[in-house]
Amino acid sequence: MTWRASVLTLFPEMLPGPLGHSLSGRALEAGIWSLEAADIRAFATDRHRTVDDTPFGGGAGMVLRPDVVDAAIASVADDRPLVFLTPRGRPLTQPEVRRYADGPGIILLCGRYEGVDQRVVEARGMAEISIGDYVLSGGELAALVLLDAAVRLLPGVMGASESAMDESFAHHLLEYPHYTRPADWQGRRVPDVLLSGHHAAVAAWRQAEAERTTRERRPDLWNAHRSATRAAPVVSPAGPP
Repeated sequence: MTWRASVLTLFPEMLPGPLGHSLSGRALEAGIWSLEAADIRAFATDRHRTVDDTPFGGGAGMVLRPDVVDAAIASVADDRPLVFLTPRGRPLTQPEVRRYADGPGIILLCGRYEGVDQRVVEARGMAEISIGDYVLSGGELAALVLLDAAVRLLPGVMGASESAMDESFAHHLLEYPHYTRPADWQGRRVPDVLLSGHHAAVAAWRQAEAERTTRERRPDLWNAHRSATRAAPVVSPAGPP
């Protein structure tokens, strides 16, 4: 079954953009997933195709109207989750990306100007998601990020099924560093253990490096990893009756 993505935006020409290349582009051509870019402006009801208005209570900027946004959503709404991409949202995480990838697809609403009237967000039960603690000109780049993260997890997109299991955030850890030929580059040598051919030693080194990097760079993830490790059930080896 094709994983379906619909993006509601004032700038449909921004899509598929980078999603039309590499892994996601080949998967799009192969029909593993589909992409629909719906122009919010097409659902305006006046001759000027007005989609926004001044905010109640005053302030700078404009706000996308709830009636126009709701009509755009109604044109694509089905059983797929509906996500509003906004700096006000909760941070996007790899487990959440995995949940979206495991479903039938996703509907993404891209904000512009000062945002979207909160009433339509609440009426439609949208999840509010942020890709980071910074502000973009609109939600389109955030939509590309979320879609790229989800599409690469779809069956048949990545070449090696184990790739996603070793990546950053898979177990609340950042990924270990990678090396390739030449083994000695500008006086910098690849760690000897990676040249040893000893698979258990390599696995132990990679785990240790992932833990060290996470502990130093992302203490929040490190604490989550430690909590998950402590909570994991202990399986006792089977002994004699």
